[in-house]
Amino acid sequence: MTEKQKKKIFSSFDEKKAFKQLKITKLSRWDIEAQPVQPSEFFHQRLARLTSRFNLKYSEKAKELLIDAICEEGLEGFKNLIFWKGAALESDELTGNVDYLLTENKDYLEAPFLCVVEAKKDDFEKGLAQCMVEMQACQWNNQQLGKNIDIFGIVTNGEGWKFYKLTVAGIVYETLLYSISNLSGILGILHDLFQQCESAIIPQEE
Repeated sequence: MTEKQKKKIFSSFDEKKAFKQLKITKLSRWDIEAQPVQPSEFFHQRLARLTSRFNLKYSEKAKELLIDAICEEGLEGFKNLIFWKGAALESDELTGNVDYLLTENKDYLEAPFLCVVEAKKDDFEKGLAQCMVEMQACQWNNQQLGKNIDIFGIVTNGEGWKFYKLTVAGIVYETLLYSISNLSGILGILHDLFQQCESAIIPQEE
């Protein structure tokens, strides 16, 4: 058996196994105080077209169209960041593909890894399990570079959004569920998280 075959696949984790993998028993409450960000007119037009031309509730793939649009809007103004979709990610113990992986804006995939997004049709429990172990894999890769930073995670079905943070100390924070009806609130949180992500990589450019 090869070394890669011995690694645990992200999608094989349930919530209990993920907690044990991260050696935690509880999540800590995370109250993010972020200023709301109003969506642009371009976003409103794009969303109107998407909802009129696609059924955005049928499957995870369909919901990703909505998630793409919201993540794209949230990244507006952050030219140093880029999302990779379906990116391969592994650590010394874990392996798999991430729905969305946020990194420094380069033409190739390279740590430090800053944020992961798990797109789920409705199974937030399964999404949390995968998000947690993916954040741990990001943290491991960053530590190999001597980069000890907090890792952010998001679990969403497009209409509901939960935000997570894995700290350097190994604590996992979780927000309440945010509804797309509060889109400016979601965009405000994304803006705040992406700002922290960008701050983590800017010193490397100096």
